[in-house]
Amino acid sequence: MPIPQWQSPGAKYLAQVPLFGPEDGVTVREPLNAGPGWWAGAPSALYDHESEQFYLYYRIRKPRELGRGVACRVARSEDGIRFEDIWRIGKEDLDSPSVEKSCIFKAPDGSWRLYISYVDPETNMWRIDCMQADAPDAFDPTDRETVFLPQELGLEGIKDPMVYRIGPMYYMIVSYAPAAEGVATEEEKHGTGDVYNTGIVKSHTGLATSGCGLNWHWQGDILSPPDEGWDRYCTRIGSILCRAPVFIGFYDGSASVEENYEEKAGLCVSYDLRNWERVTRAAPYVTSPHGCIRYVEVLEAPGGLYYYYEWTREDGSHELRVTRMEVS
Repeated sequence: MPIPQWQSPGAKYLAQVPLFGPEDGVTVREPLNAGPGWWAGAPSALYDHESEQFYLYYRIRKPRELGRGVACRVARSEDGIRFEDIWRIGKEDLDSPSVEKSCIFKAPDGSWRLYISYVDPETNMWRIDCMQADAPDAFDPTDRETVFLPQELGLEGIKDPMVYRIGPMYYMIVSYAPAAEGVATEEEKHGTGDVYNTGIVKSHTGLATSGCGLNWHWQGDILSPPDEGWDRYCTRIGSILCRAPVFIGFYDGSASVEENYEEKAGLCVSYDLRNWERVTRAAPYVTSPHGCIRYVEVLEAPGGLYYYYEWTREDGSHELRVTRMEVS
């Protein structure tokens, strides 16, 4: 069988990966109901070589007037497509108005971590904590530790962590809202518990590093919205894939606050995780015919590349999908 051109170094195609077609996706989780505001998504996936199992974090959301991000779950699978839930909590277990994307991670010592983002009930600002457990079904929300409080970094919010161990270092990629001093009151910024949906600040991507994965050092911005374009309001990197010497990033983009919940998927590249260049400058990489494709999570595991993502359905709700791409 001939080698596809995108895999051929002889054609000067280097560090290539097969990108997914979302229309070929399989539904992993459906929302609780039909219509706008009902979502299942914000995935974080992991393949555990020891147990030969896939693990998937996702959150469940209702419309704002019915509670927003009401629950999060961890599911297990043998094939990366059919999952069974093994752990769940509700936002009340965090005493929070809403819970959002988190990151499931297995540490080198065999312990498990869940880096979770939620709205702080005291400040109404997005924050990140970490739970540790001996197994992926044993996370205890009462035994969590603070990772980042936005006010300590001079930010308006920080959420959606994705953690990678590269060499001996840990890298956390996050969505953050920069300071908006003097342009709005605290009530205007945080009265709704979601500064990203006010139009006062834009959604940027930031980076933190750690030697152990528990004590983190804020490094600052790595991708900001441009002055013009389809992604001028939001550039939120959700996952990365390494094809040495290139890191390929999948980010959520939007043009305005009106698209805050219906972002489209974009591509960017970096050689050092700190300086990113947008590939999809003119238009998104992929969209749903009914709205968004966002929170793209790419996982390399036996069987190929697994792309998990949130997809807008015809009725306006969001479902969680997966598309598997074979890799030679």
